[in-house]
Amino acid sequence: MQVKMLNIFGNCRIWDDYVKNHPGATVYHMSAWGRAVSLSMGHQCYYITIEDQGKICALIPLIHIKSALFGNSLISVAFATGGGPLFSDRQALAFLDTECQKLAKSLNVDYLECRNVDEVHDDWPAKKDMYSTFRKTLSADNEENLLGIPRKQRAMVRKGIKFGLGAVIDDLPERLFSMYSTSLRNLGSPVFPKSLFYFLKQEYGDDCEILTIETDQGVAVSSVMTFYFRNEVIPYYGGGTFEARGLAANDFMYWSLMERAVDIRNCRTFDFGRSKNGTGAFSFKKNWGFEPKALHYEFILKNGGEIPDINPLNPKYQLMIKIWKKLPLAIANFVGPLISKSLG
Repeated sequence: MQVKMLNIFGNCRIWDDYVKNHPGATVYHMSAWGRAVSLSMGHQCYYITIEDQGKICALIPLIHIKSALFGNSLISVAFATGGGPLFSDRQALAFLDTECQKLAKSLNVDYLECRNVDEVHDDWPAKKDMYSTFRKTLSADNEENLLGIPRKQRAMVRKGIKFGLGAVIDDLPERLFSMYSTSLRNLGSPVFPKSLFYFLKQEYGDDCEILTIETDQGVAVSSVMTFYFRNEVIPYYGGGTFEARGLAANDFMYWSLMERAVDIRNCRTFDFGRSKNGTGAFSFKKNWGFEPKALHYEFILKNGGEIPDINPLNPKYQLMIKIWKKLPLAIANFVGPLISKSLG
């Protein structure tokens, strides 16, 4: 077997073909994700492949984040909810694991993190009780999909319809970023650089869409950046205005996205992404009739170190979150990317 390092700014067709055909792959394994992150935030990417007789039999996309605030890490995949190794057999995985350990040691990282959907290594330190993912099979009949939404949540969708809301596709992420950055500031979280959204749209092309919800007066009240991968629809970055809640705009937005994904994109799986267990976002997705599934985030730790706990629920970040919520939006949007690019 042969080890190779992919240049993500070169010819990535073979890598992306393997990803598209692997049953365990996610949209975040595509080379486009690494390019967008590298171009917008400057992080080095290490995309490792194991080949047997000239064909890929295992791979892992790793993004290196070296931060004075949050440490030195390799993450598969940073700024994404999924990732981890893809492999054709356990022998290929063993070769890949060895290369990961070598790279982690050479870069002197505090940890290497694999954001797996399912368990890959039963003997690696892991987070299994922090995040859940929400996925649901879609019918080809959108009337069935609407009726599949629990009654109270379905009433919110109908409320948005009664208010005369409409859905449009934006070519550029300007309106999305305005609403997303406001939503994150209100939650006390630093926003990613605006360039990330531009580069994601550029790199994924038609497989990345921005759906924006407008009032009958043409005023934008919510927006979401969505990825399409195989037959899946994956809403990822979303936000709304203060008026969105009263108009049920977010409920209408996700229903409009589901409707469009079935009718225009022929999608059969709605991936609602991950949420931290016990949060409002977790409850919101359950109220849509999605059942949570625990994610398995596995680690290689330096010198027997502890699993990192970089998340808003960590008590040591509570003061920073309270301060952040009070910042003027212009300041939050200026300072935010300087912090968020180190979070991974």
